[in-house]
Amino acid sequence: MSIFLSTLNQTTFLFTFIAIGYLLSKTKQLPENSATVLSKLENNVFIPALVLGTFIENFTVEKISSMWKLLLVSCIIMIIVVPVVILILKCLLKDKYIRNIYTYGLSFSNFGFMGNAVVSALFPEIFFEYLIFTLPLWTLIYMWGVPSLLIADSGQQTLSQKLKNFANPMFIAMLIGMTIGLVKLTLPGWLTSVIDVSGSCMSPVAMLLTGITVSRINLKRTFTDMGIYAVTIVRLIILPLAFVGIANFIPMDRTVYLCALCSLAMPLGLNTIVIPSAYGKDTSIPAGMAVVSHLFSCITIPLLFMIVV
Repeated sequence: MSIFLSTLNQTTFLFTFIAIGYLLSKTKQLPENSATVLSKLENNVFIPALVLGTFIENFTVEKISSMWKLLLVSCIIMIIVVPVVILILKCLLKDKYIRNIYTYGLSFSNFGFMGNAVVSALFPEIFFEYLIFTLPLWTLIYMWGVPSLLIADSGQQTLSQKLKNFANPMFIAMLIGMTIGLVKLTLPGWLTSVIDVSGSCMSPVAMLLTGITVSRINLKRTFTDMGIYAVTIVRLIILPLAFVGIANFIPMDRTVYLCALCSLAMPLGLNTIVIPSAYGKDTSIPAGMAVVSHLFSCITIPLLFMIVV
């Protein structure tokens, strides 16, 4: 019960910021471009700062030797989950756009914004390992998820364009952090403070951004779409429990286990809203998926960790 209450406390803390963002947006207390501004701050400052600080502190020769386990398990999960999701949805859904949205949502949870926030709050001691674990997921998103599922039929990306996706602030910060961590370079105290404080802003700003984003959808339509509930149940309950069941028969390091479970237990991501909307596509269904799954995850995440951790 103590694990449940601790997890519930942290998720409630995070979801309070979602509620604040939602209410501020609904009551017109924020300018129209607030989501864009927060998104740029999050992606260009706060997430890179958190990643930079984490890698500076943890990227050592000793830790590198155990990274292969994290990467291997991450790749194995993708190799199993993605083809199964594609096959099942291809049989169930005829509409290609909706099928692509569901495929992306079930293949990739919100392991970035939400996952980083939850892991840094609940399991700060494994946050570095969690970032390593998600590297294959980011790679598949940039090389297949976004270009093939979210912007399909809106102009396919060339290989060079896909590779350019990796030249983003988060990955650049990771490479800089790796270098500083390996050579054990000591940074000035003021710079370390800037990095630490900026990284601390990541979680609340990510949740505010989530609240602002979901405030702009039709809630009545969202809560009456049964397909959204089905995808949410698969994302939040079936996939994590399937992993737990399989992991019971496979010897696995606790850190690897927690990283995998956290990445699978997160709600549906926001990329299915942000990216298609930039191409003028209907985002009512993906926005509904985000609202319902984030709402339900406030309960499923604490329950899941109470049962299996």
